Amino acid sequence: MRNWRIAILLLALFLFSPPGQAQDFRGSIVGEIVDATGARVPSAKIVARSTHTSFERETTSDAHGEFRLEDLPPGPYHLTVTASGFAEATSDVSVVVSSVQDVSVTLRPASLQQSVTVQGQSSSITTEPIDITSAVHGGAVTPQDLATIPLAHRTFANIAFLVPGTEPVEPSDPTKARITAVSFGGSSGLNDVLSVDGGDNSDDYIGGFLQNFSPDAIQEFAVQSSQQNADTGRTVGGSVEITTKRGTDEWHGEGAFLERAAALNARFPIENPAPLPKQPFSSQDYSATLGGPIVKHKLWFFTSFEYQHENASIGYSPASLTQFNALASIATDGLIPGVNSIAVPNNVPVPFRDAMGSARIDWSQSNRSQWFLRTSEDNYTANNFAVQQGTLPSTGADWHSNYLNMVISNLFSFSPTWLGSFVFDASGLHLTEVRNSDYGFALAFPFSATSQTISGYETFGDNQFVTPITAFPVLRNQEKYQFRYDVTHATGDHNPHFGVDFIHEPVLSGALSGTAETLITYPNDPAFYAANPSQFYFSSQCATAPSDPAITCTHTPQSNGSFSQDIQRLGLYAEDFWRVTPHLTIDPGIRYDTTWGLFTGSGQTQSQNPAYLTLQALQIPLINGAPHDDRGQIAPRLGIAYSPGSSESTVIRAGIGLYFDDLAQNGWVTALQAVNTVPGRCTVVSNVPTGSGCLPGGAEGSIIAPGYKTPYALHASAGVEHAFNESWLMSADWTHEEGNHGFRRYQYEAGYTLTTPLIPTSDPNYRADQQAVVPNLQIFRSDNRSRYDSLTIHLQGNVTRHVNLIVNYTLSRADTWGCVLAELFDYVNGVCNPLNPFGPGDYGPSGEDVTHRAVVAGVFHLPGGFEASTLSQFESARPFTMTTPVDVNGLGDTVDDRAVINGVQTSLDEFRGTPYIQADARIMRPFKINERYTFMPYIEMFNLFNRNNPGANYVTNLAALPTPVNNLANATALCMNPPACTTMQPITSLNQLRVAAGGLGDFFGPGTTVGIPFAAQIGARLTF
Repeated sequence: MRNWRIAILLLALFLFSPPGQAQDFRGSIVGEIVDATGARVPSAKIVARSTHTSFERETTSDAHGEFRLEDLPPGPYHLTVTASGFAEATSDVSVVVSSVQDVSVTLRPASLQQSVTVQGQSSSITTEPIDITSAVHGGAVTPQDLATIPLAHRTFANIAFLVPGTEPVEPSDPTKARITAVSFGGSSGLNDVLSVDGGDNSDDYIGGFLQNFSPDAIQEFAVQSSQQNADTGRTVGGSVEITTKRGTDEWHGEGAFLERAAALNARFPIENPAPLPKQPFSSQDYSATLGGPIVKHKLWFFTSFEYQHENASIGYSPASLTQFNALASIATDGLIPGVNSIAVPNNVPVPFRDAMGSARIDWSQSNRSQWFLRTSEDNYTANNFAVQQGTLPSTGADWHSNYLNMVISNLFSFSPTWLGSFVFDASGLHLTEVRNSDYGFALAFPFSATSQTISGYETFGDNQFVTPITAFPVLRNQEKYQFRYDVTHATGDHNPHFGVDFIHEPVLSGALSGTAETLITYPNDPAFYAANPSQFYFSSQCATAPSDPAITCTHTPQSNGSFSQDIQRLGLYAEDFWRVTPHLTIDPGIRYDTTWGLFTGSGQTQSQNPAYLTLQALQIPLINGAPHDDRGQIAPRLGIAYSPGSSESTVIRAGIGLYFDDLAQNGWVTALQAVNTVPGRCTVVSNVPTGSGCLPGGAEGSIIAPGYKTPYALHASAGVEHAFNESWLMSADWTHEEGNHGFRRYQYEAGYTLTTPLIPTSDPNYRADQQAVVPNLQIFRSDNRSRYDSLTIHLQGNVTRHVNLIVNYTLSRADTWGCVLAELFDYVNGVCNPLNPFGPGDYGPSGEDVTHRAVVAGVFHLPGGFEASTLSQFESARPFTMTTPVDVNGLGDTVDDRAVINGVQTSLDEFRGTPYIQADARIMRPFKINERYTFMPYIEMFNLFNRNNPGANYVTNLAALPTPVNNLANATALCMNPPACTTMQPITSLNQLRVAAGGLGDFFGPGTTVGIPFAAQIGARLTF
């Protein structure tokens, strides 16, 4: 309640000042006024009036005959130009979000006809106009695109791939499984920033987008892939800026229905081949919108609602069923105490229910002041969540996520040239997870792991949501309040823009599983142990040592799994769009960001972390203090746009800038969790640390190292764009992004890479004595580096009046440091050897490194009133790393090492999966019922040619290969007659080890880079 009272008080203070709306979800009109001779006309009056509302903006041309209208809500406008001695000129202009519409106005003497020339149309991205004033790389997706392009899984992010410089990635968090992420610069999709109606909508726990919005509620959105403006902060990747639909003076709305069923879907041959029964599936989607006037010309409303009712399932492959049945026989033989039998289904139901609603009220207080209030909610549940193709239902969970968002905004015109803008944004998330089983243990076999698995890798038992890669909580709460105010001064030559962006996040909390757990990881699959029961190991608390050293048994005692933070973020920015000449625009900008409370968990700093106290007591000089918030986030930016000649049909762009982004909290959440209680003292007695503040020998500790530097990326770009005519436009852009201070996880093992000098090396039991008193430790350091380079070709236009088309091609390379999984920028990559963190083989392509990528999208107007559209994607194979469960590096860790093949250890992401090719299509036939109503039935088809697209989802563990290798420590041959292995086939090519695995999208929601098999859905939409 206290936080809400503070928020209301601050809001009230702002309401007594003349505020306005954030610029990043507005558009602009710029231009010049000339007479018939080409001479500039100063002091001309320009008025832009919204076609559907009473919103109006006016300005006057300067001494050079130039004008600029800023912060215009997207939509159609009627433009009127008047000047003394000239006839009035009028035209209709469409304003696109985060874009600049260039207008050239020629005034005729009062007795002659006037003209207004608009340099392009903006009804769709396929006819988006050329912008000669901006150095930003990106594009806008309009309502026509959302209505006509096939949209998989009803998430707005899918259609962002129309914009060059983007690529799909799997959802990186099961709490947001249906919000498809967007990758910028070869990254994981976690370093993006999303704003909706000017309000922050980013997830500060794991990164990426927070709340999903129905596509029917979205007016349009802009995607910026590089060289974002200074008002866009806290991103080292790209940004997506959404503006929602609003009411107008005309009643309007729509209703739609979509139906999918198993009969309309093809099999996924990897996991559900014939003759197994086809896995069940059905999905229905209902959506409706309504908008109109409450008081004409004054007050309007708009509301939307969408509900998805899906009954999906996980189908098991014959290979998985074989292993499950072998595990069931092990249980039947009594080798798993307390478990006498294990049910093995052919498939597992995964029901999903999602309800999204949004309501917006717009108020025109006057021609100078415009207000709106929007509230949105997304509430979904999922059962058997996190079950994947290689795991049994016991590893799943029931999830319930509830997202809330509210934005209050106002746009105030102090004068024709001075604008104030204000946004108050409040958002919240509450997530709960209840797992399907509570055995107190989990069994993990190699066949359950896939190349990208970061959750649910246990085959049977409790899903602990804690793996060597990351940690997923069983409870999450996020409460965020944002106050943003900026001011724009629009003149002919200069357009300075400055503002402040403050975020108060009193609640960023949750809990990891805190129950006592035992995780047993096996180097061989269940079939091996069913044939060799004497080699099967089980211990409820790792009380005994396994006979096979490759079997690891890790017991985690009961603990308080909670974590909590109270964070404040402040951003200050200033920028000027300086039109030096009618053909040259220079865009200097600077942004400063800082954070308070980033390293404080539950009110405690890392200096109170038991790991830190233990290191100090043991005199291990690994950590010499606690990290502090970085105050050096100064980000200058410079963009240049030059249009040679007089036709304004060509623009040359260049830019350079720095972009900072604090790391999302899930990467180091275990360190924040470690300080959730005040520790006691930690002292050493006879070389043994004692006291409640100490970690005992063999325990797991986690800590953030001092010397923190906020991750940042250097963006440098250059490109050229040319409009051949009103129908065709082409661009070529080069982009370089260099990441610095990315976080990495250093895993230290007691007795191997972490030792205390209190025990002399002359000790005959040196390693054992070290392990008895020294804990294992993971330390997070901000020292990673990465690089991304790309060349993007973009072509758009109207082939004929019946065909609109865009084609994108990107040639790129993304590299970073990592161990077995590599992502760019603010992702926490691992370190293979903490004593040599930049070792050989540790630098390689990121998981989203795509050398070649092409996108073809278009709308085709066919005979008979039919329309067809397509979104087709083609990209080269993504990389993955082959690992082994054997400690081939001799570092004592339980994390898989990179595999050794023929005596040579493989390098990071050395393997490549399968090229991704997927064509989606929609066929529709609008029927005009009368002047106002249109009924449109349609069918959408995804993966039209039913191509098998496993992507990079391949078997990544030598022990999980269906044809086993002869030696997990050094594979030289494949065993053709296991387990005897008397007949072997030498490994002469790494391609012999490439075996496609199950689909990652099974447990994170619909896959994007894995690719679903052919699926069709039928639907109908009524609009008025």
